[in-house]
Amino acid sequence: MSKRTWLITGVSSGFGRQLTGQLLERGDCVVGTVRDTGKVTDLIERYPEAFHAEVLEVTDTAAIREVVERSFARLGRIDVIIGNAGYGLFGAAEELTDEQIEHIVATNLVGSIQLIRAALPHLRAQGGGRIVQISSYGGQVAFPGNSMYHATKWGIEGFVESVAQEVASFGIGMTIVEPGGARTEFRYGSAQVATLMPVYNDTPAHGFLRMLDPQNAPAPGDPARMAARIIESVDVEPAPLRLVLGSQALESTLSTLRKRIAGFEAQAELAASTDFPPGE
Repeated sequence: MSKRTWLITGVSSGFGRQLTGQLLERGDCVVGTVRDTGKVTDLIERYPEAFHAEVLEVTDTAAIREVVERSFARLGRIDVIIGNAGYGLFGAAEELTDEQIEHIVATNLVGSIQLIRAALPHLRAQGGGRIVQISSYGGQVAFPGNSMYHATKWGIEGFVESVAQEVASFGIGMTIVEPGGARTEFRYGSAQVATLMPVYNDTPAHGFLRMLDPQNAPAPGDPARMAARIIESVDVEPAPLRLVLGSQALESTLSTLRKRIAGFEAQAELAASTDFPPGE
């Protein structure tokens, strides 16, 4: 694989950290955003020429643009943009506060959108590049107690699928990554949980609590292997629109889509009944 330059958001932990570590080890250059540079001191010291840490709060659109502008100005060219920053919010819809809802939308959805928008003019000017958006198989499959997380992931997937068609002629490829459960801080460290209401205790809405309990079976996904597959995908032409990581994630996605298709097909007569008759 040829050496590249990358801009990755949220590199202090999880997939962002795995991606950055693997890329730096193979000799690539990475601009990595964090909210606290103290969490990447080891990378700064070990790779002083190849790793550029940028402090960024992805809910700040102006700051996103500044980081992107500064990074392209410094490096001249950035081959791959990876929108990775995000987190999980768990709880029944009515258990969530207005502030929690606004923040996860600003982080997972709007922040990802604005990163892509900020990068596009530069990628067009340099004749192409690749954008990788970290989503989740939760961008296709919905579970109770995850409503706002799903809202952000279903939203960003629609955005990317549309923009991918807009920019393909400029040599810009876009890939949506849909990982399944992985052994990262997303599940066991950074997850945010609403103030739970007892009325939901014995309902599916609180089933996520079993998933967040580290004493239960660990997630099957290996973050290192998943990161490696993401990196490898950048060499695939044309860019795969979606990349599902994890056998459980693929199985669940396929099962969900089959049921969805069957439901649509069962509505063929109903759908046609709302059209004007032929010739009218």
